[in-house]
Amino acid sequence: MNTPQPPQLRVLAGMHEVTPAAWNRLAGNQPFLSHAFLHALEASGCVGDETGWLPQHLTLWEGERLVAALPLYAKNHSYGEYVFDWAWAEAYQRNGLTYYPKLLSAIPFTPVTGPRLLAENDVHRALLAHAAIEHAQSIGASSFHCLFPDPQDSSVLQNAGLMIRRGVQFHWLNQNFTSFDAYLAAMSHDKRKKIKQERRRVSEAGISFRQLTGNDIKAEDWAFFTGCYDNTYLQHRSTPYLNVDFFQRVGDTLPDNVLMIVASQAGHDIAAALNFHDDTTLYGRYWGTHAYSPALHFETCYYQAIEFCIARGIRLFEGGAQGEHKLARGFLPMETTSAHWLAHPRFAQAVETFLEREALGVAHYIGELNEHSPFKNTCAPNTHDDISGS
Repeated sequence: MNTPQPPQLRVLAGMHEVTPAAWNRLAGNQPFLSHAFLHALEASGCVGDETGWLPQHLTLWEGERLVAALPLYAKNHSYGEYVFDWAWAEAYQRNGLTYYPKLLSAIPFTPVTGPRLLAENDVHRALLAHAAIEHAQSIGASSFHCLFPDPQDSSVLQNAGLMIRRGVQFHWLNQNFTSFDAYLAAMSHDKRKKIKQERRRVSEAGISFRQLTGNDIKAEDWAFFTGCYDNTYLQHRSTPYLNVDFFQRVGDTLPDNVLMIVASQAGHDIAAALNFHDDTTLYGRYWGTHAYSPALHFETCYYQAIEFCIARGIRLFEGGAQGEHKLARGFLPMETTSAHWLAHPRFAQAVETFLEREALGVAHYIGELNEHSPFKNTCAPNTHDDISGS
């Protein structure tokens, strides 16, 4: 009787080395984990050696069948991650050590919680976690990091020896609201008044909105959106991570997962926001503008998206990274996690001590935020419901 052979590990230099069907069978329906999204990043040049994101995707195979996969990149910087470890890199440098390259499992430029250890069972998930550490050791990387894993993967990574870091995002929860007014009715008087004032200011400025989905988004819309996106980055003296080729590729390959909100004034488009969605969740991602108008950002990025969620019955709106200003607009604090393994024992111990203190601070911060909930006590959404679909 033949003894079953363990899965064979292969490191892929890009998504072109695996078929979409094989990858998507494991990735599920979250758009950011799809073969199309990750391949678009690589094919457009937004991800690659020249950008400091070198694909090193870990895969496990039983013969020619893909049974597990981990999106993975070798990084020579910490840009585009939204879990900040610059202080760790500086500490390495002060002590004559090299922090880069490091290995990172994440969706580039996308702080969205979801599966990372893509597999059918926990045995293969554990194999992937250990394989990532071994791969980091084999290439001389200082560390392995996994950003925004879902709770199941976070537990597997912790059992494999990674340290867990806590963070905070702000999410909007749909409590079966029948309209935007019904949503506002659940809020306290002062917060409801503030939102109405912001929406009125936008309306009185003569700004109107189009919600474009799927194939309704044309090439000229992608060009306009990219110009807005680039302009906003430049105004903040930063370099855009993404380009029009990427946006057009995801528009072509993921039309059922894309929502573009375009703002117009006096017959001219002036701003746009790009969101992704599946059946349960809307993900607020990128925005930009060519003109300033009071409250335009809040209307384009938040209120229009909330109206879309209510109309579609979408239960969760992830508004992106950070932003206490979202609390007053109905977004509640949610804990996120990341997982970290450092090869250097002394630094690993120091980071572990830091993360223990930081976790206490995060828990206290979330508690304080919840004390200032924008909702009436009797109507506050239940933040403990697991509605993320992850």
